[in-house]
Amino acid sequence: MLSLRTAALIRRTLAVCRSTGCLQLQSSSNVLMQSNTRHYRSQPTHGIGRFRHLLPPEDPKKKGKTAAKEIKPRTDFEYGVVNLQITGYNMTLVEHFSQYIHNFCNRYSVKVEESYANPTKTTEVMHLSEHGNKMFVDSVLTFHERVIQVSGLSFTFIPILIEVLTMNQPEGVNLLLKEVSEVGIWSCFASCAYIYWLLPYQGTLYSSRPLWGLFSKG
Repeated sequence: MLSLRTAALIRRTLAVCRSTGCLQLQSSSNVLMQSNTRHYRSQPTHGIGRFRHLLPPEDPKKKGKTAAKEIKPRTDFEYGVVNLQITGYNMTLVEHFSQYIHNFCNRYSVKVEESYANPTKTTEVMHLSEHGNKMFVDSVLTFHERVIQVSGLSFTFIPILIEVLTMNQPEGVNLLLKEVSEVGIWSCFASCAYIYWLLPYQGTLYSSRPLWGLFSKG
């Protein structure tokens, strides 16, 4: 009797809730849509972590010639700027050795100004056939170069640096240390003979004279 009364009471309660609208049955799609919506958009905590609007506005950068970096001069106790050039034919060994030098400098508080790679140079090895005068390409050698530019090397620390690097230098990889000068800075840029040929005509290029007159023969 108790179970029948309980079932009847539950049925009446459900009927009353359906008639008054206090029980809202939602489908699974509506539940998923509400769970995927972001409710924090309008909350006071929205925007935490943003800091760009707090910084003062920066002046727009003016386009112009980039100023060359000043070379740090040598003092009585330390060198100025020193280039560590790593060269070799095996790119993997050259790259790993340059990474080792970079990590070594960071570990011992040696300031690394720049670290870059120079363009790869290729050399063709020609072979002369025994029965003829024709030469054909036997192999192509690729020469890789990495440069690590450091500053603040003291006169007492650089012998230790050279000894450690030569002990860990892999076979087939060359290491060269030299102090940077203005000539050395411009030597890393690729030269173009055509531009040097145009330098004497720099003032006449913008005149009313036609350009074809500069390249005419005779």
